[in-house]
Amino acid sequence: MRFVAPLFRATIVAAMFFLLAGTAHAQFLDEWVNYRWKDVPRTADGKVNLNAPTPKTADGKPDFSGFYMPRDFSKLINIAGNKPEDIPLLPAARELYQQRIDTNGKDHPGAFCLPSGIPEKLSIPDGLKVIQTPNVIVFLYESRTIYRQVFLDGRKLPKIDTDDFQPSWMGYSVGRWEGDTLVVETVGSNGKAWLDMRGLPGTEALHVTERYTRPNLGIVNIDVTIDDPKAYSKPWSFKVTWNLRGDAELIESICEENSKDAPHMVGK
Repeated sequence: MRFVAPLFRATIVAAMFFLLAGTAHAQFLDEWVNYRWKDVPRTADGKVNLNAPTPKTADGKPDFSGFYMPRDFSKLINIAGNKPEDIPLLPAARELYQQRIDTNGKDHPGAFCLPSGIPEKLSIPDGLKVIQTPNVIVFLYESRTIYRQVFLDGRKLPKIDTDDFQPSWMGYSVGRWEGDTLVVETVGSNGKAWLDMRGLPGTEALHVTERYTRPNLGIVNIDVTIDDPKAYSKPWSFKVTWNLRGDAELIESICEENSKDAPHMVGK
């Protein structure tokens, strides 16, 4: 089994170390399984042609199937980027956010091998595989060896304020097509996941909308909108880009097998 750096560190310094390790991870992943994908366009040197046209399904929709890595790992650490003041946090949420920053993020779920939620999961540099069918898209995340389903069969978002609804880390996702854009809405978060490693909070009222486009074979762009009236005064948005990793494959990643983070998460 290859060495996999722990996915989450509570301090920004440790997080940066992981992101560098993630780059080496990706390079290693390309060589883990020496097998070329079938039925993909290639350049003269035999590599997957990332500039090839967007693949289509039988009904003419963009096909998002493939194995991807996030382009900008900094979104994992800090969605707000250089303008955290632009995030419309409510007073209680801002206080919690500052507390997490002041304690070096020692209570981040990942430090205890708990899953990420949406949207944090979109930026984790461990790779993910997308499998698309007419009625459901499945996201297989190497991180935590966890999955996510996006239902395309016409069902509506569930009512989360009923006794029989069970909140979860990944929430409940349904999708629809608007032309060539895949629109995914997610509700039903358990309120335990952080939106990024720095500590932006999410609550059980979190409603995430993702708009997926694929301009060519090698790129997927995602416009993400956060709507959480218990934490933010208004909806706000950011962008994520995934790059296709040609001829790469998933590998098992079990945090609990070699987790040494929790005893060191002492904060300040």
